[in-house]
Amino acid sequence: MGNSCLCREAGAARRRARDAGIEPRTSSDLEAPEGLRARRRELPSGVPPRRGRGPREPRRKKATVDSLVLDTLAVIRTLVDNDQEPPYSMLALHELAEKELGWLEVVQSLIRVIPLEDPLGPAVITLLLDECPLPTKDALQKLSESLALSGNVARQDAANPARHRNTGAVLGCLAEKLAGPASVSSLTPGTLDYLLESLVCGSTSNGDHHYTTTCGHDSSAPLPYKGHRDKSIQSHPAVMLFSLIALEKFAQTSENKLTISRSRICDQLKLLESWASHGDFLKRQVGFCAQWCLDNLFLKPGRQLTYEKVDLSVVNAMLNSNDVSEYLKISPVGLEARCDASSFESVRCTFCVDTGVWYYEVTVITSGVMQIGWATKDSKFLNHEGYGIGDDEYSCAYDGCRQLIWYNARSKLHLHPCWREGDTVGFLLDLNKKVMMFYLNGRSLPPEKQVFSSATSGFFAAASFMSFQQCEFNFGAKPFRFPPQLKFNTFNDHASLANEEKIILPRQQRLALLRKMSIPEHSCSLCCDSPSDTELHPCGHSDICMNCAHLLEICPLCRQEIRERVHIAETMSCPSPQQGQKKTL
Repeated sequence: MGNSCLCREAGAARRRARDAGIEPRTSSDLEAPEGLRARRRELPSGVPPRRGRGPREPRRKKATVDSLVLDTLAVIRTLVDNDQEPPYSMLALHELAEKELGWLEVVQSLIRVIPLEDPLGPAVITLLLDECPLPTKDALQKLSESLALSGNVARQDAANPARHRNTGAVLGCLAEKLAGPASVSSLTPGTLDYLLESLVCGSTSNGDHHYTTTCGHDSSAPLPYKGHRDKSIQSHPAVMLFSLIALEKFAQTSENKLTISRSRICDQLKLLESWASHGDFLKRQVGFCAQWCLDNLFLKPGRQLTYEKVDLSVVNAMLNSNDVSEYLKISPVGLEARCDASSFESVRCTFCVDTGVWYYEVTVITSGVMQIGWATKDSKFLNHEGYGIGDDEYSCAYDGCRQLIWYNARSKLHLHPCWREGDTVGFLLDLNKKVMMFYLNGRSLPPEKQVFSSATSGFFAAASFMSFQQCEFNFGAKPFRFPPQLKFNTFNDHASLANEEKIILPRQQRLALLRKMSIPEHSCSLCCDSPSDTELHPCGHSDICMNCAHLLEICPLCRQEIRERVHIAETMSCPSPQQGQKKTL
C-alpha cells in the first residue's frame, strides 16, 4: 500500500467528518471524528495529549501545527491496511490547510520541523501537500515572500541542511501540483537561483566530494550525514537531491523547461552524474537523478547519451521499461529504478518463470517504503490508487521499512530489522515445493505459501515504490552477495534479449518514435494492434479487441463490471450495427 492510498483514505475520512456535522475551525479547535478518537489515544507515549485553551490563554498555532506534523511522521509507518483510517494528526492538518493562513502554517511547519535523517520525511511532505487544497495565488505569493529565496539564502544556514532539503521537497511538490501558468509564476528568478545554487558542490584536493562527520569518518562510507560539514562544500547531498527533483518538476511546464535549460544547470549536472555509482548511497541518488535529467530533460550539446555508451553484453534480463508509466525512472543499464512521483509506481522483470527454483537480489539504495517480491501475469497494479506488489491475490512482497510481508492487500509482521541503505534483500521462488523465501543480508524468514492458492505459474520479479525510493536489481549478471545454500537458477542464465530490446530510450526519443507510429483505423484503443471488434455489456462501450477485453474485469471508460464480451463480426465493413453480426463470448 502506497502513499496515494493514504491520501485517498484521508480525504474520505474528512468527508465523513463533514457529513457528520463536524466542522473544525482552527488548529486549537479541531476535534477528531468519533471513529478516530481511539486512535488519538494510541499515539506514541512521548507525544503529549492535546489540551484545551483557557479563556485568556494565547493560541499556540505554530507549536500545535509542528506537533501535528511530527505526530504524522511518527505514526505513518503504522498505516498499513488499505481500509485503515488515517491518523488524527493528518486529518487535522488537512482541515487546517483548507484556509489560506492555515495552508501557509502547514507548509512552513513542514519546512521547519521534518528531520533530515528520517527516510520518510520527504514522502510525508508530498503525502500531506498532495491531499491539501490547491493554494490560491495570494497564498503562493505570501509563501514566496516569507521564504524570500535567492542564491544567498542557499549559501546561508549551512548548519541546517534539513530546512533546505525540506524547502526543495515542498517546491517540487507544488511545481507538480501547479503545472502551467501557476508553475511558471512560482519559478521566480530568486527561486531558480536558489535551486541552482543548491546544486553547487566544492571539491577537495583529490577531486572527490565529501562530508566530515563529528566522529572524523569520511562519509564515502554509507553513514548518516550528521555533524558539521567540510567548508569546501556548499550544499549537502540531500539538499542537492531535492533541489534537482524540484527543478525536474518545474520543467514539466514547457516554459519553465526552456528557462531552466538556458541556465548553468547542464554544467552542474555534468559534474554530479559522476556520482551515479558512488559508494555513498545519498550521493548515488544525486548522480542517478543528474544523469536521468541530462538524458531526458536538460540535454547538453555534445554529450553522448548514456544508453549509447553502456555495455549490456552480459545483461540478459532487466526491468521492463515498456509496461511502466513515465513516472518511474529506470537506469540505462535497466537494473536500477527510482520513483520521484506521488503515485505508487510498479515495475517487473522482462523474464517470466513457470517451473523450477529461482533467485534474485536487490540492493537497497533508499530505506523508505518499497514492496519487492514476486508478481504474476494476472497481477493488477493501480499506481494512483496506491496498489502495488502484494496488494492482490496474485503477488507477494517484502517491505523492509515497515517490516511487513504483503499478500492480497493484507500484511503481517516479519522478524527482520528495518532495512538500511546498502542492505541486500534476497528473493527465492521454489515452484516445485510452492514456497517463497525472503532474505535480509543472508538471513531468511519462514517460507511464504499463501500466493500459491491463487497462482502457480507465470511469475515475475517485481517491485513497487513510494515517493523518493530507489533500489538496484541483480538478476544474475554479476555474483550474488548472499546466495542461498541450495541449487537455484538465475534469470540472466536462462533469459535472452535482442540488442534493441535492451535499449532504455530517453523520454524525448521514445515520444518521437510514438509520433511516427501509424495506428490503423478502427484498431483497439488499448493495444493499438488488433481490430476493435468487441463490445462490453451491460455498458455498451467498444473500441477494444477481444484479447484486451478478456484481461479486464471492469470497463476502462465507465468502471462498470463487465458481464459479457460481445464479438462484433465484420466491424470494418458494416455501415451500421444492424448489418453486422454479434457473438457473445
